[in-house]
Amino acid sequence: MTDGTRSGNQKLTLLYLYKILFEGTDEEHAMTSADIAERLEAYGVSTSRKTIYEDVNVLREAGVEILSGRGSNSGYRLVGRDFQLAELNLLANAVSSAKFLTEKKSAELLKKISCLTSSFEGRQLQREVYIANRPKSMNEKIYYNVDTIHKAIAEKKKISFMMFDYDLRKRMNFREGVRICSPYALCWNEEKYYAVGYYEKYGKITNFRVDRMTDIHILNEPAEKKPKDFSLSEHLNSTFSMFSGDSEDVRLRFDNDLINAVIDRFGKKVPIYPHGDDQFETVVKVKTEQPQPFFGWIFKFGTKARIIGPAHLIDEYKRMLKEAADAAEGSD
Repeated sequence: MTDGTRSGNQKLTLLYLYKILFEGTDEEHAMTSADIAERLEAYGVSTSRKTIYEDVNVLREAGVEILSGRGSNSGYRLVGRDFQLAELNLLANAVSSAKFLTEKKSAELLKKISCLTSSFEGRQLQREVYIANRPKSMNEKIYYNVDTIHKAIAEKKKISFMMFDYDLRKRMNFREGVRICSPYALCWNEEKYYAVGYYEKYGKITNFRVDRMTDIHILNEPAEKKPKDFSLSEHLNSTFSMFSGDSEDVRLRFDNDLINAVIDRFGKKVPIYPHGDDQFETVVKVKTEQPQPFFGWIFKFGTKARIIGPAHLIDEYKRMLKEAADAAEGSD
């Protein structure tokens, strides 16, 4: 094939050929010249075995990895792709399990992900990804919320928005007042999406659930500068259930077999101090203005975990346990 001998329509043959090979072949599936010619015919392109051979070589020269074989392996196979099937499976599983995405949006994204590989692997991808009875977001606008917040972060602008909660009839009840925030980051925490930023009403960094935000607008006002000592990882490690507030040092003691749970929660940089042969202690930053989620995390370990200090937090933990026990005794 020479560049000067092809009409405009003939030059499209290379694009059609790439599309056919991308969708119809992979490591396990090949297409013969006859197969390719039949598919090209559907695009209104007449070709020959020799022309297909020449066009495949042009694609190879352009960096497309195409293998060819004889006998039982006869035909052409496009094997060089941006994503491996295992990588696409990871993306598909993340989309399927993300609670902040609606079922409709998850299905749309899965369909797009499956188009990043051959039709054979794409069908396998959709068949293998299945998350049973997972609750999904009911807010169809969350996809666009994320896009707007990302744009505000990039432009270093403030945003305004409304927050809402659901009532017993699953209707949206809007919280009072428009909120104004300087967004610093978006994060996926405990299977929910949050916007993290400076909240003017409270004068501190706060978290907002993106699926509970609506009417988001980028303001023509520069965002408040991010504090120099702000660390998103430290902020998230000290936050339980994404409740905001001031942090304080909390000393904890655990049985040794809980070391993995502690590292999973606070990261590998968490300080570890041996306490006897069977226990260890650590000091971590925890947002304790609303300590119930933190108490719940401690409680799930039973007698293997305890709060050592500060004293006021120990007293509050005991009070919550007593109230819970009294409520259980008084239940019908």
